[in-house]
Amino acid sequence: MQILKKLLHFIFNVYAAITLLLVFFILFPFVLFSMFFSPKRRSDYIYNTCRIGFDVLFVLWGINHKNIFESVHDPSKPVIFVFNHISYIDAMVILKAVRNQSIRGLGKAEIAKIPLLGFVYKNAVIMVKREDAEDRARSVVDLKAAINDNISIILAPEGTFNMTPKPLTRFYDGAFRIAIQTQTPIKPLLFLDTYDRLNYNSLFSVKPGKSRVVFLDEVSVEGYTIDDVATLRQKVYDIMEAALIRYNASWIKE
Repeated sequence: MQILKKLLHFIFNVYAAITLLLVFFILFPFVLFSMFFSPKRRSDYIYNTCRIGFDVLFVLWGINHKNIFESVHDPSKPVIFVFNHISYIDAMVILKAVRNQSIRGLGKAEIAKIPLLGFVYKNAVIMVKREDAEDRARSVVDLKAAINDNISIILAPEGTFNMTPKPLTRFYDGAFRIAIQTQTPIKPLLFLDTYDRLNYNSLFSVKPGKSRVVFLDEVSVEGYTIDDVATLRQKVYDIMEAALIRYNASWIKE
C-alpha cells in the first residue's frame, strides 16, 4: 500500500509539472504583450495574467483556495502585507489571496537569469541583490516609491523559509522600518496550508487539498518613530505567532 501511495504521488507530481509548463508557455505570449505598456501598467498586467494561470493550476491540481477575513480589508489604500514564508507555492497563494489592487513583491535578482521565467520575474517584482548593500538600499527606495504610487507591497519578514517546528523564525527589520518611514499600516497574512501543499524540502511534493489565507487585523504605525522598529517588529511577530497557534498550523510541533 505504501509503495502504491508513493507511486501515485510521483505520477501526480509529474502531471503537476507538465501542467505548470503548459500553462506557462500558453500565457507567456500574453506577458510579452505587456512590453507595450508603461512600467506600472506592465507589472499590473503581468500579475493579473499570473493570477489567471494560478487559478487554472489550482483547479487542475485539486487545490481549493479560501480567504478568511478576521477584519475588513480595504484594497483601495496601500498597505504592507507581511506573511509567514513556509513553501515554494507561497508566491502563487499571494496572488490567489490578494486581488483587485496593485501589489509589488521583492525578489532575488538571481532568478532574473532563468530563461523566460526571468523575463516575467524582473518585470513584475522589485529586484534586489541581497549581498550588495547598495542594491539593497536602492530596492528600499523602489519599495517606498511603490507605496507613494498607491501600490501595496508584500514582504516576507522571515527572509527565507521557516524550516523549524516553531510557528515563525526571527523577523528582519526591513518591512517595519519601511512601514514607519512611509507611515503605511501593516497587514499580516497567515498561510496555513502551503506547507502541506508544496513542502520546502522538495519541488516535487505537490499535494491536492485546501489552501487558506487569513487576513489579520491591520496594524497601525501611527505614532511610531524609527526608534520603535524593534517594538513594531515584535508586536507583529507576536500577533502572527499567536494566530498560527490558534489555527493549529500543521508544521508546529512544540
